[in-house]
Amino acid sequence: MPKAPAPNRDQAAMNILSILMLSPDPAADLAKSAPEFRDITEQDFFALLAVANSNHVLVRGFEIYRDLMFKANDTMRAGWADSAVNAERVRIALALDSLSRITSAFDQEGLDVTVMKSLDHWPDFGSDIDLYTNTPARAVVALMRKHFDAEVESQSWGDRLANKWNFTIPGLPEAVEVHAERLGQTGEQRVLAANLPTRSRILDYDGHPFRVPSASDRIMISTLQRMYRHFYFRLCDIVDSAQLAESGVLDFDELRTSAQAAGIWEGVATYLVLVSDYLFRYRGTPLQLPAFVTEAARFNGTTMYVGGLFLRVPIMPQSVQLYRSQIAGLLRRSDLRSTVRLALLPGLATAAAIGHKITGSDKGIW
Repeated sequence: MPKAPAPNRDQAAMNILSILMLSPDPAADLAKSAPEFRDITEQDFFALLAVANSNHVLVRGFEIYRDLMFKANDTMRAGWADSAVNAERVRIALALDSLSRITSAFDQEGLDVTVMKSLDHWPDFGSDIDLYTNTPARAVVALMRKHFDAEVESQSWGDRLANKWNFTIPGLPEAVEVHAERLGQTGEQRVLAANLPTRSRILDYDGHPFRVPSASDRIMISTLQRMYRHFYFRLCDIVDSAQLAESGVLDFDELRTSAQAAGIWEGVATYLVLVSDYLFRYRGTPLQLPAFVTEAARFNGTTMYVGGLFLRVPIMPQSVQLYRSQIAGLLRRSDLRSTVRLALLPGLATAAAIGHKITGSDKGIW
């Protein structure tokens, strides 16, 4: 019989990281399914590091890697991991200090601000600083220029629809992304957006207090990003959402009510089932989801696959069904403005795909 094709480097790296982050016994599981892990070359180490960085699990994953190497008396590889973790912690400390200064500036101006996504991965940190405010965009631009001499980046068509603004601040490697008064790929989520600050909570991160979304809103924001926009998961989405679901702070009944009001309940349910199925694959136990969650899901984790650096979700027909369901929900509520905005999404996606094929980039569109 022919041999199964060997996994490519990204697939192998994702498998190793998934074991490190999700397995109850990573040393044993790595010995069984990734024996090359113990003798990984420096080149493959940096490939693993790149996947961990892209999936926002560098600190958490490589702390486990480092400890495993120390236990194996492999000081060289433990040293590689320790250096990577320390460098990332320096970056995170600087980003956290900058985030604190930015949110303080909003407070000084009497404007609301909620930190989205960037802190969901703690003690890891996102690749940019992501904020939401109910403040009109012109006031946000004025604040960022006044306090930080920020440069406003040009908006793509998608950014304009979503009312999303990107800023570069001198001396800050991370971009600052501010969503003003709208959420969703086309800015169709007005009610969810408007309620975000009032439902938020203040949590401490390494001595810095930040206002972050409620547990339900975190799941809905992740769903909008993964199931309705990018169609891929980062490994951190699996880890973070599983921890949130099992922490006891997530009220599934309240989540269903809020997600139904936003027209994305099927997407939220599917998102949670995908998280649960991937967790089961590596941990052996799924999330304890209520029956009404699993019954509302449109597809399960068997559809996920590693593509490039991420866990991919098929667009046809699965994600298209979720899009149609969202449109139908908006129509049932007679929310015509949001329906029209969302109806622009296929054309926007097509233009982005054509632009990428012709120029190699969808910049200015998506």
